[in-house]
Amino acid sequence: MSQDMKDWFKAYAERRISRRELLEKSAKLGLAAGTFSTLLNHATTTALAADFNWQAYKGKTLKLLLNKHPYADAMIADLDNFKKLTGMNVTYDIFPEDVYFDKVVAALSSKSSQYDAFMTGAYMTWSYGPSGWVTDLNEYLKDPKKTAPNYNWNDVLPGLRASTSWNGVPGAELGSSDAKQWCIPWGYELNSITYNKNMLAKAGVKPPQNLPDLVDKAAMLTKKLGGPYGIGVRGSRSWATIHPGFLSGYANYGQKDFNVSGGKLKAAMNTKESKEFHKLWVKMIQESGPKNWSTYTWYQVGTDLGAGASAMIFDADILGYFMNGGDNKERGNLAFTAFAANPAAKNPTPNVWIWSLAMSNFSTQKDAAWYFMQWASSQEHDLFGARKMDFVNPVRQSVWKDNEFRTRIDKSYSGYLAQHDASAPHAKIYFTPQPLFSDLTTQWAETLQNMVAKQVPVEEGLDKLAANIDKQLKDAGLA
Repeated sequence: MSQDMKDWFKAYAERRISRRELLEKSAKLGLAAGTFSTLLNHATTTALAADFNWQAYKGKTLKLLLNKHPYADAMIADLDNFKKLTGMNVTYDIFPEDVYFDKVVAALSSKSSQYDAFMTGAYMTWSYGPSGWVTDLNEYLKDPKKTAPNYNWNDVLPGLRASTSWNGVPGAELGSSDAKQWCIPWGYELNSITYNKNMLAKAGVKPPQNLPDLVDKAAMLTKKLGGPYGIGVRGSRSWATIHPGFLSGYANYGQKDFNVSGGKLKAAMNTKESKEFHKLWVKMIQESGPKNWSTYTWYQVGTDLGAGASAMIFDADILGYFMNGGDNKERGNLAFTAFAANPAAKNPTPNVWIWSLAMSNFSTQKDAAWYFMQWASSQEHDLFGARKMDFVNPVRQSVWKDNEFRTRIDKSYSGYLAQHDASAPHAKIYFTPQPLFSDLTTQWAETLQNMVAKQVPVEEGLDKLAANIDKQLKDAGLA
């Protein structure tokens, strides 16, 4: 390998030339793909270490708690680079999502020092933070001795930075000037429509434009396709049923979960407008959802789409992405479109789920854990995951501008970039931060189940839900 070639890789790692220039130079020299990747990883790792002592905790071993997810897969695939960079070892326990959050709560509530860092959703930190279970990461982000100068925190999408920080005051705005950074955004998902191109073409149906249109077209697809049902959305008795498509549409109609006045919360899901939205949502599921909708989680919604059992989903864009690949029956047949549920809305307003990294407050090696967290959320790792793995959606603005990533996605995932770019400007967490999040949204999901099952009328169900939630808020000193 000539010194000139090494210098080209160094120049790329230092961002003095583009990746395209590096690829062109490598192609002219006949560099093999495997050799290219090895040299590139070495160059970027060397560049990271140039102006920061990444070896400060050499010899230490970190323990992670991970959810089984493509984001975790991408990190594990790149872990050798972290080990080379820092001289640290990393071990981890990994669990499927149906038990993962219970594992997190068990570890944190017992004040166990077993895990140094873990995956979390931003919502969960609304109880973890005030309970003293996780560390405020501002002390690391603002300390140049602990954070590499090229980490570039401001490169992380502003809405995600704000959505993962909170001052702990129920009802207070996320991302306020006095907020604590309870976790670091790692990868996220916004909610849009994924549809089966062949099924819609067979039924002579175009992608839906708003919720009333979705209700009508889902029913039409269910009737015309003679097997597959029209629309997949989540329905299990869980907070996870409320946060994806449901809350994205709800927020697009200008509705809130709570009204906040004088630091006190009051349930807001029984307004006239909310009741009309719920009626549409319930009708959609009754006419065009799966028969056992009340058991549906992320997995069932996605699996049905990938297997051709459903024509559309209103859920996470990355869920449709995963179903469009792998060994799924309908791989290559899926397409994506941004979705504003309210016919009067100018833009989509998707609620977001943010897979994040948090530091256990009971870790005995926090500084070393922070080295891992900043590496795992760095531009370098983000680019690796976006280009080589299924690390969508990346949290960094610079990665969304990367031509190699955008070209790869645009080639194989029809409409994915367009729906993301149209949705991202107004994508954020639309829930009101408060420590009873999980319990109260689970009750909301249960009420939704009862309305779909015709066990209670929509208006009566929402009035009872709001009254019950208000009582719980009052008992907790939040109302």
